Amino acid sequence: MVEVENNVLVHELQLGTQLSQSVHSGRRADFALMLAMLSDDVREHSQFHLPHTETTENEINDKKLRQRFQLPEPAPLAVQDPQEIAKYNQAKLVLEKRLADLHLQNILSPLPLSIRDDASYIESEIIENTSIHCQRRYKKQSDKDKEGLFNKVAQFNAKAWLSGIEKSLLDSPMVTSHSSA
Repeated sequence: MVEVENNVLVHELQLGTQLSQSVHSGRRADFALMLAMLSDDVREHSQFHLPHTETTENEINDKKLRQRFQLPEPAPLAVQDPQEIAKYNQAKLVLEKRLADLHLQNILSPLPLSIRDDASYIESEIIENTSIHCQRRYKKQSDKDKEGLFNKVAQFNAKAWLSGIEKSLLDSPMVTSHSSA
């Protein structure tokens, strides 16, 4: 029986040796079913959840780069004050065909890129059009971001993974047929 985490099969480690056993025993339907049940997002697979080593590099940040290249401050991401919404009314300049004035105004004081102040907000219509795994990850992120638990790196047990491969190879009928010949 396939073990699943929260009733959702995400990566091949949850299958144990069943995937390789279905290949060696020629059960194509089982193999295809198990692959179809895995997440289509490759970043969810176990090989992308290896422990990471942190490297220290010279810190180059946005502020230093803006000073070096003499760039203006970035456009704000969202409206901070509801009174700023009036700045979005640029229709008069467009109707008067004063596009150069509009362009200059946007360069001198860039308008916010969004009215909403929540950078992690995604409309429900967009979320509903994603895969079940993506919806689950988004819900998990929104639930656990407050606690800081979502970005925790999963541990990879290399010994168990290698022993699973070894066991499936030893249980394979192709390996036993070569050893008896």
